[in-house]
Amino acid sequence: MTPDSNARSVGKLGWPRADHIAPLALNAWLRYDALTRLLPPGITDVLEVGCGQGGFGVRLAQRYNYLGVEPDPTSFQVAEHRLRLAGRGEVRNVAVEDLGVDQFDMVCAFEVLEHFEDDAAAAKAWAARLRPGGWLVISMPANNDRLGPFDELVGHYRRYDHGMVTALLEPLGFTHIETRLYGVPLGYALETARNVVGRRRLAAAGVQSTSAEERTAGSGRVMQPRGSSLGLATRAATAPFRWVQRAFTGHGTGLIARAKLS
Repeated sequence: MTPDSNARSVGKLGWPRADHIAPLALNAWLRYDALTRLLPPGITDVLEVGCGQGGFGVRLAQRYNYLGVEPDPTSFQVAEHRLRLAGRGEVRNVAVEDLGVDQFDMVCAFEVLEHFEDDAAAAKAWAARLRPGGWLVISMPANNDRLGPFDELVGHYRRYDHGMVTALLEPLGFTHIETRLYGVPLGYALETARNVVGRRRLAAAGVQSTSAEERTAGSGRVMQPRGSSLGLATRAATAPFRWVQRAFTGHGTGLIARAKLS
């Protein structure tokens, strides 16, 4: 069997193989579970902005014609390797503005919008990549009053609620704006732990002296799991919490949103 044919066979094996190739962190599993319940129907071509190390990209590529863009070269190399192993999808080390005239049925960005000081300009650039009637699907940390040390560590300007998302997207021509919180109860414990880590790293390494852009570039690598056994463990450990959070979509530490371009 050639390497290319082996990659294609790996890609066809689906989610268990994805856990080996691209393990997800605990909170990412909570996010992914919420995301899959907001994915719109009738989607073929998908662009993921800021795909990081390809954790979601590997999984989305099993469903759609997938393209990810990741400007951080280190994260890009990991994502490219993972998608190649999965045998589906493509990732490019470019910004959205470098894609030419390509358009998509769905543009998604997970834990990206909060890294832009001008989030309206970012959302406008993403909307420009959508075909008429296309969907924007995004995730963000929830509730600005929960802004903490970990947010500072990874270069977050803000956190979001439903009203902020609506005010951001309606002027761009989006309708059918729907949001859903996730993360009850495990997300609260994980957020507390991340803030402890963030506070210590800020104090020990002088991260406050680095720019928001530098912190953003490295955010996709912070506290990411490595190794297939850990990937399987995080999936198993979060299973009961993923079920619980489905009953409490009005509460949580993270926010998923989708909106349709008119």
